[in-house]
Amino acid sequence: MGSVKKIIFCVTNDLVHDQRMKRICTSIQKAGFEVTLVGRLLPNSKALLHEPYKQKRLSCFFTKGKLFYIEFNIRLLFWLLFQRMDGICAIDLDTIAPCYLVGKLKRGKLIYDAHELFTDVPEVINRPAVQKMWQKIEKTFVPGYDLCYTVSHSIANEFKKRYGKDFLTIRNVPTPMLQFIPANNFNSRLVLYQGALNDGRGLEALISAMQDINAELWIAGEGDLSRILRKQVLEEKLESKIKFLGFVAPEELKKISAKATVGFNVAENKGLSYYLSLNNKFFDYIHAALPQVINNFPEFVALNKEYKVGIIVNDCSKTEIAAAINDVLNNFDRYSEFSANCMSASKELNWDIEEVKLISAYYELYR
Repeated sequence: MGSVKKIIFCVTNDLVHDQRMKRICTSIQKAGFEVTLVGRLLPNSKALLHEPYKQKRLSCFFTKGKLFYIEFNIRLLFWLLFQRMDGICAIDLDTIAPCYLVGKLKRGKLIYDAHELFTDVPEVINRPAVQKMWQKIEKTFVPGYDLCYTVSHSIANEFKKRYGKDFLTIRNVPTPMLQFIPANNFNSRLVLYQGALNDGRGLEALISAMQDINAELWIAGEGDLSRILRKQVLEEKLESKIKFLGFVAPEELKKISAKATVGFNVAENKGLSYYLSLNNKFFDYIHAALPQVINNFPEFVALNKEYKVGIIVNDCSKTEIAAAINDVLNNFDRYSEFSANCMSASKELNWDIEEVKLISAYYELYR
């Protein structure tokens, strides 16, 4: 590969909680590259943790909406112009334009990491003019990238269909936990949801379903629906059964997952991005040996058919959700089978496996 190659990875978050980028940047740095991860600094951002790669956060006046994207892209563009690089990686469409322009100018390799089908998330498809803009950006820049990868085979196939371009699948799986022995949490009767509290995550139905479930629900995360969901809990008089944990650090979340009986991972089909998704909580639950209630979306159905780690529901209704959760809570043999299967699956669905594919792709890029 010759001299050490410098790769810059660009995101729009504040770096602190982005576990996928922490894993990717650590792996690429470990493989002999010089890595810098650049994101944004928010008013409430926590201090950056020490990582084996360099980190940079750009300050912006605007924090959300169209003006934020415009400002961040301009600031990112000018910052990148003064950096030495051999390659640049855009994370999703919101950083793809400045990465492409500077990468071409500096004759570096162009890398694209699609965490989702950005043009088909609910926040975009519900606004046709905004969707059309992002579709044009995607069509303009994605075909010009040298290496592309994404989080699921289904999304990779969709990009292939759209642009005739091969996307490698690098799944968003955790690093394996050494000598992890799960506790028997059948009697704890604790249901866990971890992740963003956003539209389409099935949370309203889950809260209502708790009326028919003899258990406690812990919700770890915040998002656009934080206030609405808390209000729903009060209106349905479920305060004694539902606990909001707020933002939880990854290490603390592992401890919480180790106490739960069932994990909730059901989203509504509100667009192609959700339907083809393969989210990180699916794998996080597996690594916690936590049986889960899962979507009937293609990626989840295929993996659950192979590993049998939970119960598939056919829709995001209160009735379906309650029946599936109760099926695990009230059946020790089923709980034990799913938990044991999670332990077996975690030996194959982990970052040690995905890392090999990722590093091989980067070596091939600079061969």
